Amino acid sequence: MNSSPDCPALRVFLVDDAIPVRHRMAALFGALDGVEIVGVAEEAATAFAGIEANAADLVVTELRLSGGTCLELMALLTQRMPHVVAMVLTNHSSTGFRHACLTSGAHYFFDKTGEFELARSAIQQIASEHHARAVLQSGANHV
Repeated sequence: MNSSPDCPALRVFLVDDAIPVRHRMAALFGALDGVEIVGVAEEAATAFAGIEANAADLVVTELRLSGGTCLELMALLTQRMPHVVAMVLTNHSSTGFRHACLTSGAHYFFDKTGEFELARSAIQQIASEHHARAVLQSGANHV
């Protein structure tokens, strides 16, 4: 991860009820340029508190979580932190689940098995856009 005070990294929070999956996602996403993993959780309420406390820019969540689904988390983010980008990365990728997540506020929805690299590419693109916005904003402050 590369960042500086003028160009902070994209702050990513991971939500998945499987510890090995969280570790793998943290390693793979955290290795992306301009990405920092700021927290992890396995259920919606703890995730929301962590996202808020760590000022996350992006949340990557599994659909099925301990004690429920990510739909509760999507609703909370939409209502209270609409600036946070929400990505669902799941093995439960039927059309119905995709529609429910996108309707509840997810910005992205990927199949964990077949679209993992697409999700990584999307995170890298979001990080690049985040960096570009930071550069523009810091330049505007120096004018």
